[in-house]
Amino acid sequence: MRMPFIALSIACLSLAGAAVSMPPPQSEPLLAAAVEVPTRSPANVARDSYRHPAETLAFFGVKPTDSVVEIWPGGGWYTEILAPYLSAGGKLTVVSPPGRPSAGINAKLDKDAPTYGKVARANFPSALGGTGVAPGTADKVLTFRNVHNWRMGYLRSDKMDYSAAAFREIYTMLKPGGVLGIEDHRLPENADNERERTSGYIKVSTIRKLAEDAGFQFAGSSEVNANPRDTHDWPEGVWTLPPSLQLGDKDREKYVAIGESDRMTLKFVKPAK
Repeated sequence: MRMPFIALSIACLSLAGAAVSMPPPQSEPLLAAAVEVPTRSPANVARDSYRHPAETLAFFGVKPTDSVVEIWPGGGWYTEILAPYLSAGGKLTVVSPPGRPSAGINAKLDKDAPTYGKVARANFPSALGGTGVAPGTADKVLTFRNVHNWRMGYLRSDKMDYSAAAFREIYTMLKPGGVLGIEDHRLPENADNERERTSGYIKVSTIRKLAEDAGFQFAGSSEVNANPRDTHDWPEGVWTLPPSLQLGDKDREKYVAIGESDRMTLKFVKPAK
């Protein structure tokens, strides 16, 4: 039995601007129940020990009455939890690249109307076309392991980094006081910046600068998705580790024992005024 949700106050920054790491929050009962819904894929449930969904969403402060935008949900790992959690009093919008919707998420949304019938769809980034999220309509914008894609120029033939524009667009989606929650593969601060362009890992300092340049205020970090066994220097980047395991059977047991990547979990706030 999990304890009732304990509200998290926004962490103060030190004079040196260092990130403040918060203890893992406790999830409230409705959120804990959403993680346990029977409509979740068994394969996705098996990854909860790496992704800590209830604690992560509690850290971001997601409430059942929120209007939540999930950017690039892929196959819908978090959508499986957010959709039932928000179905009664909130709203979930899943946002896919224009012209490149995920077959996985579309199949999920189209198949199970009772669970996903209320989920709205939109496109991001809107610079590539499609229908974006209306400005000032979201209480929370969440994106899981995607900022590195924008930094790597994913979807662009020239591989140009469009992460700054992505953060500016996210800023416009949010209501004043709204929260941006980010989880991504963490690159050590002493690593070569160019590794962000090839490895799938990205630095906390890079994401903080992108967010703060767009107008966000840093509101804290959590180590709930950290993995100290990840040394961040694999032959195929982050995709060497589970669940991708791009090396196939080569050293498979080694990489399975390490587990999924070391991940940052960061929270930002759009100023209320």
